[in-house]
Amino acid sequence: MNKVLKLFITALGLAFILEGLPYFALPRGVKEWLRKASEMEESSLRALGFCAMATGLILVYLAQMTAFFR
Repeated sequence: MNKVLKLFITALGLAFILEGLPYFALPRGVKEWLRKASEMEESSLRALGFCAMATGLILVYLAQMTAFFR
């Protein structure tokens, strides 16, 4: 299997694990958070999503392009 494809599938699998973990471990807490999130302003949710994406991008950059994690 292509090395890049293998890395992509691994990252995708890890994303599914991390996304599913709160639903498995804390279903009641997730329901409460989703209720609160549904009451939030769209701009707040958009800002939260942007911050999460920016954090992810920075982590990927640090891991791939620098010696920070070596």
